[in-house]
Amino acid sequence: MFGHVLQDCRASIGMLYVLPPGRKALELAVLSGGPWQMAAPWARVMPDDPLPLADAVRRRCAVWVGSQEEMARRYPRLGFVLPYDFVLAAFPVICGTAVWGGLVLLWPVRHPAKPTVRERGAIDAFCRRAGLVMQRAADEGKPVRAEPTPRTLAPLPQPTPDRAEAVAAHTFTERLPVGCCSLDLDGRVTYLNAAAADLLDVDTARLMGSRPWKVLLWLDRPDFEERYRAAVISRRPTTFTAVRPPGLRLSFDLYPDDSGVSVHITALPEESCGAAIAPAVQAPRGAAEAVGAATLYQLMHMAATLSEVVRVKDVVDLVGDQLVPGFEVQGLALWLAEGGRLRILGSRGYSAEFLARFDGQPLTDPTPPAQALTSGSPSFFGSYADFQRTYPHAPRFKDRDAWAFLPLIASGRPIGLVVLSYDHPRDFPTAERAILTSVAGLIAQVLDRARLYDANLNLARTLQAGLLPQALPSVPGLQVTARYLPAGHGTDIGGDFYDLIRCGSQCAAITIGDVQGHNVQAAALMGQVRTAVHAHAAAHTAPGAVLARTNRLIADLNPGLFTSCLYAHLDLARHNARLATAGHPAPLIRHPDGRTEALAVPVGILLGVTADAGYPTLDIPVPPGTVLVLYTDGLVEAPGTDIDHATDRLAQHLTRAGGTQDVDDLADSLLEHAMPTTTGTDDIALLVARVM
Repeated sequence: MFGHVLQDCRASIGMLYVLPPGRKALELAVLSGGPWQMAAPWARVMPDDPLPLADAVRRRCAVWVGSQEEMARRYPRLGFVLPYDFVLAAFPVICGTAVWGGLVLLWPVRHPAKPTVRERGAIDAFCRRAGLVMQRAADEGKPVRAEPTPRTLAPLPQPTPDRAEAVAAHTFTERLPVGCCSLDLDGRVTYLNAAAADLLDVDTARLMGSRPWKVLLWLDRPDFEERYRAAVISRRPTTFTAVRPPGLRLSFDLYPDDSGVSVHITALPEESCGAAIAPAVQAPRGAAEAVGAATLYQLMHMAATLSEVVRVKDVVDLVGDQLVPGFEVQGLALWLAEGGRLRILGSRGYSAEFLARFDGQPLTDPTPPAQALTSGSPSFFGSYADFQRTYPHAPRFKDRDAWAFLPLIASGRPIGLVVLSYDHPRDFPTAERAILTSVAGLIAQVLDRARLYDANLNLARTLQAGLLPQALPSVPGLQVTARYLPAGHGTDIGGDFYDLIRCGSQCAAITIGDVQGHNVQAAALMGQVRTAVHAHAAAHTAPGAVLARTNRLIADLNPGLFTSCLYAHLDLARHNARLATAGHPAPLIRHPDGRTEALAVPVGILLGVTADAGYPTLDIPVPPGTVLVLYTDGLVEAPGTDIDHATDRLAQHLTRAGGTQDVDDLADSLLEHAMPTTTGTDDIALLVARVM
């Protein structure tokens, strides 16, 4: 199915992502038309990443990027790492109201900036079918999940020549005076004629199945790999020159298609070495000094991504997602130094049982991680023999054959450690050691900052949790429940609050509010506002007076923050309610006959704006069966959606669901209805009350 949509749309590269139930990140499951290493930086896409796929899933619509210039303007991080000309489109995979994944397609830049009618029909049909398959799999308890390495689809089969044609083609290329070489989409040599072997001065068997820049040391520079990447992604021919020692200048012409890259190699005469020739790739002073283009781009992408991370968990996820595929690592363990011991933060490619023996070990133990951290210097072991000479009694995970122990140093002190392991012996040339050490420095700075952020956030959340009611009191004749959802990823604490106050045997007050801002100051003011409202309500103060007196308190405190608040006093004996509001969203009421509306409570100004504000009240009947819904604006805010329209949709849902569900189920239903369209950047408080 995936291969067919690529064929129908004539897309050069395709990526299919899945969003398993309970996961936040889209995971790359299937890749076609390009090597896995190029897609590795985007193996996992978070909903708020600055990427076309994240926008498509969040907005539930297609996102098209028609040129390199548009990519650089709209998505600078992606344009920085893939500075090539191509057309890209991203689509959400949806079934019903649930998002199950996403589709990303790339075309050569000659493709129109928008899809044809035929292409859009094929894409829409694929997304519908894929969403239905994923929905059914989840319903059967077998949700579709991505493997650690995505499945790579082979190019569509080409017509197979018969033996006579194959022999004729081979004979033809062998007679040519120019070198002919064929690379697959992964950059590995699949064919080499005799002239190419002579020009490259290499044995054919040695080069077959390998990437040229990994075997020919004089090509092991970013230039060759960069041109190969450009050809594969843009599907456009490209050329460059290189110098084969001791001084032979060679011209390489790359011709890509959907099955691979054809390379023509010719020798250049000395007199042609002028300004018209592309800058030559110079032979490195030492073969060990080379760093590939993929590694450089991976480092740049990782640095850009790390700069936006704020939580420790996100640092762990990003390091695992970026280092393992991007740097061809088979195992990774990230440790934190805490209380004189090493604590495991996260890992890739290791079993939990193997790492458990190291978790919590003292830094004084003579183990490889502890000694690497206390020394503060990175250590590299290119083979198991090297490792065993230094640590003869250290356990070995599976057949790992090379290791890098990278201390994380922040502000001159070790805060943790990254351990990388490989399945094969590795030389760790000087340039690679420098790159890995730089990566460790980046991780250390971000991890140190994230630890401070988490500590402050935990303090604020603890403060807020302590200020909110631990349990709502029981009031005869009234069913009440409340929900509080903190804002999503990358935001701080808010000042949303709610309360239920017993005002007598047959009277109660319900209130909800939202302090401006997202910080500890907002949480502290929230506690003061809630305490003031509670005190005045317990003294049987009228709703308008409750808000007026609380407003004067805030004005006297002069915190520099404003607060919205809605207060309702319920007389359960007379089945009557009086409401007053200070700039808060209108509450919803579902009448016993099922009719639902937003109450037009006279709006007073926000608390804290001016000390002498007044707050008019609204009197309404609340016979048995009436449902009142109070909420903060996080429940109805959505990008590109009018808040009144969102409130109307919420009221319609209350009409359908509010008649039979108890208040707990109803509250959960209202949240579930609103969550797909909310921004997730603001806290949500919700209070549901039903008169019995």
